[in-house]
Amino acid sequence: MAHTYTISDLAKEFDLTTRAIRFYEDMGLLQPERNGPAGRSRVYSARDRTRLRLTLRAKRLGLSLSEAKEIIDLYDSPRDTGVQLRKFLDVLVVHRRQLEDQMADLQANLAEVQEHEKEARELLMEMEKKIADN
Repeated sequence: MAHTYTISDLAKEFDLTTRAIRFYEDMGLLQPERNGPAGRSRVYSARDRTRLRLTLRAKRLGLSLSEAKEIIDLYDSPRDTGVQLRKFLDVLVVHRRQLEDQMADLQANLAEVQEHEKEARELLMEMEKKIADN
């Protein structure tokens, strides 16, 4: 018998709300079986658990949920692994460039803040010196 998980099991393991897990389900990232009255109980498979783990990893990398789904679906399909890896590599290259651009912007912003900080310190020292001299 394959191991299954409840929505509470996954929420606790991955430190998520059940609402977040239902959102990932709505996005097509997870496909639990439905049991119980009116199919209200969700039963998640080991595959769903793996897809959730990969989704969270993709989010940490800065991928959108639709990009994450596209890549995870590629891995889930029996297609040529080379195609899957090329697609993943393409997405990673784009995100690395975006992060590098953001980092360059932050470094420029930091340099500007440091320059203003230096000027403000110098002005303050001049003011304090004038007060002390009087």
